[in-house]
Amino acid sequence: MDETILKVEGLNKNFGGVAAIVNVSFEVKKGELLGIIGPNGSGKTTLVNLLTGFVKPDSGRVFYQGIDITGKKPYKIAEMGIARTFQMVKPFYQLSAFKNLIIPLYSSRVRRLKGGMYGDRDDVAIDLLEDVGFERDSLVPYKVASSLPHGYLKRLELARCLALRPELLILDELFSGMSMSEVASTLPIIERLNGEGLTIIMVEHRLKELFRLAHRVIALNFGSKIADGLPGEMMDNEGVKAAYLGSEEEEEDA
Repeated sequence: MDETILKVEGLNKNFGGVAAIVNVSFEVKKGELLGIIGPNGSGKTTLVNLLTGFVKPDSGRVFYQGIDITGKKPYKIAEMGIARTFQMVKPFYQLSAFKNLIIPLYSSRVRRLKGGMYGDRDDVAIDLLEDVGFERDSLVPYKVASSLPHGYLKRLELARCLALRPELLILDELFSGMSMSEVASTLPIIERLNGEGLTIIMVEHRLKELFRLAHRVIALNFGSKIADGLPGEMMDNEGVKAAYLGSEEEEEDA
């Protein structure tokens, strides 16, 4: 994990005079699984939006595999190999689960990588759904997305990302809304994907599960990076404890 796949330099973003991201810098190594944590409103999703082109920074740069992608359109960034999920799932509700994967399988990136050469797209879509926990021999892959439980919709979102054959996968609150059993069955999927060499950034509130997966964790608070280290170091960090729990002084004053 020596090769840098993503480099972020001094990102800043304000919304109406409110600082959402403040001078954030970090690197992600190829094959790494990086966790990003922080309390609500700390800037996690804004950071993801800056990395993936949905929001343009006021200043700072983002480099992907040595190429400056700052401010590029989201579809351009996706074509380069960065895929992301959203906190709020956005499937094509009127289509069946496997048909939701046909569109990314027709993308120019997949065609360029000759993704269509490894089989019929319908079969590939079913294979991808099976990879993320859909029962191949059940009716679930063929059900319209609007009829699927939330946990399946989250996995469908993951499968749509994988259909693009990304080199960097960004998961924004993948576990939110999942039951404990759904989270438990999804953890091995993430471990396997990372073990196969996929670089992953996970924004997550479920710290126990994230710390099991992550090689390294960054903590944000009020838009600033307040910690960067091993998962086991995070909850011993005074800045992180204060961000999540409040400082002892605040507790005494309450």
